[in-house]
Amino acid sequence: MKKQVLIVDDEPNIVISLEFLVEQAGYDVAIALGGYDALEKIERYTPDLMLLDIMLPDIDGFEVCRRVRRSSDLASLKIIMLTAKGREVEIAKGLALGANAYITKPFSTKYLLEEIERQLADSIPENI
Repeated sequence: MKKQVLIVDDEPNIVISLEFLVEQAGYDVAIALGGYDALEKIERYTPDLMLLDIMLPDIDGFEVCRRVRRSSDLASLKIIMLTAKGREVEIAKGLALGANAYITKPFSTKYLLEEIERQLADSIPENI
């Protein structure tokens, strides 16, 4: 079964690019255009990994990350923050809130795919 990736970003051009890139890499993709939309999609879609922007139109990515990490049911969801906010304090905050990785825009598509693969490889049970 294909791994599922939720892309959370409100910029149409970024969403289109990421959707194409991630689908071409062999993953199933869902899209959320805001924080509340992301939280609803997580409940319905149950992704394995979320690419999460910080600057969203309703609640920001930090709050989405905080809410996801509060739920023990979502403990296995990998979160990669993918954002233009690249100051050290923002990176530290994202990681402290429970993001598994933090990538700043503009980003290398090769590096992003490697990070997605690495995160999802970490989530495979060892007893298979």
